[in-house]
Amino acid sequence: MLQTPSGGAGSGTAAADSGLMSIGTVLNVLRDEFPEVTISKIRFLESEGLIEPQRTASGYRKFSPEDVERLGHVLRMQRDHYLPLKVIREHLDALERGEEVRPPTLGRQRGPGDAERPGDLFGEPETPTAARIGRDELLAAAEIGERELDEWESYGLVAPLPDGGYDAEVVVVAALVAELGRFGIEPRHLRAMKAAADREAGLVDQVVAPLKRHRNPQTRAHAEARTKELAGLTMKLHAALVRTALGVRLP
Repeated sequence: MLQTPSGGAGSGTAAADSGLMSIGTVLNVLRDEFPEVTISKIRFLESEGLIEPQRTASGYRKFSPEDVERLGHVLRMQRDHYLPLKVIREHLDALERGEEVRPPTLGRQRGPGDAERPGDLFGEPETPTAARIGRDELLAAAEIGERELDEWESYGLVAPLPDGGYDAEVVVVAALVAELGRFGIEPRHLRAMKAAADREAGLVDQVVAPLKRHRNPQTRAHAEARTKELAGLTMKLHAALVRTALGVRLP
């Protein structure tokens, strides 16, 4: 549960406005649980209709404790389930109307024993539980149009299966490509990342190929486990190399 400040240095005019907080104060409150959150992120969520803070006569945003709590729910659902903002908005609006709704999930929720999984290094989203999805489902999940998906396919970032559907993992890829696009990173900029991922996958496949070809079913099953293990290690190495190159330390 988020804790809102009761006043003092850092509250500024927030305390004088019956508990309303400035965006800077909200940022400090949220950072205890969401250290990666920024003022730009809060403003973006406002522009998407996830929150509606009050405005002073001068145009400054003022957030109520309920606004901060709602922000926490939004960030939590993004972090733990990587849900599209449209789904999160509909879920929270239904809760405010007093409707009984089940928590929406796009993928498997992170459990207590998952803290050291490779995807946690950069906060990557969870893998969807369905084996494959249709084109319309992918468009809805990523909140994109046909034109954008066609562009992504032209750069090889996502690819349909022979039957026209998509592997469920593509939902994660699409959501990340869309999120990077909000920072001005275009699909054409991501071709190098796709090429690097293909090379890493090729290296793993080269190591496990002899096990996959083995006649013994147990050995072939061992190949799948070895593939997952090597994939985890390559993801950890890739993340560590990027962090080192950027000179940043992530929580």
